[in-house]
Amino acid sequence: MMKRATACAYLDLSSAEFEREIAAGHLPHPIKLGNTEHWSRSQLDEHIDRLTGAAVANDWRKASPLYNG
Repeated sequence: MMKRATACAYLDLSSAEFEREIAAGHLPHPIKLGNTEHWSRSQLDEHIDRLTGAAVANDWRKASPLYNG
């Protein structure tokens, strides 16, 4: 789990850019631990993989004719 400053540094984004990406739905919302917001590195990685088109191993849509037509 990462605090905001660490998550911003991990993604090389300013705090304002980070907030815009969360608001746009490109990045996950934080999890409150104690009195501080934290982000999961694995969730951040999953969101980035989706944005870059990286394959998602357990994507249920690949097996569905509705989405994989």
